[in-house]
Amino acid sequence: MKLPAREITTCLWYDSEAEEAVKFYMSVFKDAKMGRITCYGEEGHDIHGREAGSVMTVEFEIAGRKFVAINGGPVFKFDEAISFQIHCDTQDEIDYFWSKLSEGGEESVCGWLKDKFGLSWQVVPSLLPEMLLDIDTAKSQRVVKAFMQMKKFDIEALKQAYAA
Repeated sequence: MKLPAREITTCLWYDSEAEEAVKFYMSVFKDAKMGRITCYGEEGHDIHGREAGSVMTVEFEIAGRKFVAINGGPVFKFDEAISFQIHCDTQDEIDYFWSKLSEGGEESVCGWLKDKFGLSWQVVPSLLPEMLLDIDTAKSQRVVKAFMQMKKFDIEALKQAYAA
């Protein structure tokens, strides 16, 4: 049975900072758009415990991708099992996203970071997949060796490792 294509929206669970997080992402991604905001009502208070009128969900878009941020409480936390990759064409783009998204969060290795809300991001050069998929495995292995020693990706260093 062939099913029609469906829209898939990423839902991000926050304790109580969904609107703050969306405003932060809107400041980082210049093409971001905020959508509708829904609020908790009296219904279900015995389950959700939220004050009527407080923000429940915030819809937003980044680069045409739809997201919903929900204030669902402290039950669930983000972890590295899910991350968002930002493919960057220039070192300036890598530096920009790395700086903005890691502020108040934490830097990791190989282009990974967590923002101040605990959401994981990978800030990667657009040319990396091409380098890693090169049929000359010596080239791709030199690139792997180089980036395994990096926190934030350095495009020039990757190009040098690839060309060596």
